Amino acid sequence: MKLLIGNKNYSSWSMRPWVLLKAFGIPFEEVKLRFDFTPDSAFYRALQPVTPTAKVPVLVEDDGFAVWDTLAITEALADLHPEHAIWPRDARQRARARSLCAEMHAGFGKLRGLCPMNIDADLREVGAKLLNSEPGLRADLARMDALWSEALAASGGPFLFGPFGAADAYFAPVVMRVTRYGLPLSEQAAAYAQAIEQHPAVAAWVKDAMAEQDFLDFEEPYRQKA
Repeated sequence: MKLLIGNKNYSSWSMRPWVLLKAFGIPFEEVKLRFDFTPDSAFYRALQPVTPTAKVPVLVEDDGFAVWDTLAITEALADLHPEHAIWPRDARQRARARSLCAEMHAGFGKLRGLCPMNIDADLREVGAKLLNSEPGLRADLARMDALWSEALAASGGPFLFGPFGAADAYFAPVVMRVTRYGLPLSEQAAAYAQAIEQHPAVAAWVKDAMAEQDFLDFEEPYRQKA
């Protein structure tokens, strides 16, 4: 299989299936496409044959069959590798994990829009200003903290449903945002964020992101090297 992804420093959507594949030791070939949103760029030309959305990530199976969108890719991987507990084995916990991922997928617009993922940057000053001026961001953060805390209390941790799974891979980019922007969390949610940062698959992605040296032009006015 191949996984087409964008810049690791920025591509929160790409991070999710990459981390999931790594966490479960599923073999794949990484194909990284540098973000370039100009018409007829190499980025768009590479995506055109495999997805009508022209977005990453895209999972391409050995026979060329392509799956796009992170939730669809997660479900495809669960079908292809039933030997792994990508989703919880218990039916109700599986449904709850899917609910959390779907809520993240469709919601938290202020958190995603105001705090784009930028792993290599120290954005705590930006985060402090946003918290003071953006009630929507505070509301998103409170909801996120509640989601994590409720799931952790029910499972006993260290991850949302006990062992590391799809929901944790899905929220890994959120952890990147929370820590880089210095956003406050409850004690339980902060411990979870630390566990995510320390997971080997997440740490591997972060290491690659820090080494990219491939910064996008729009970032330079506010970028501060961590």
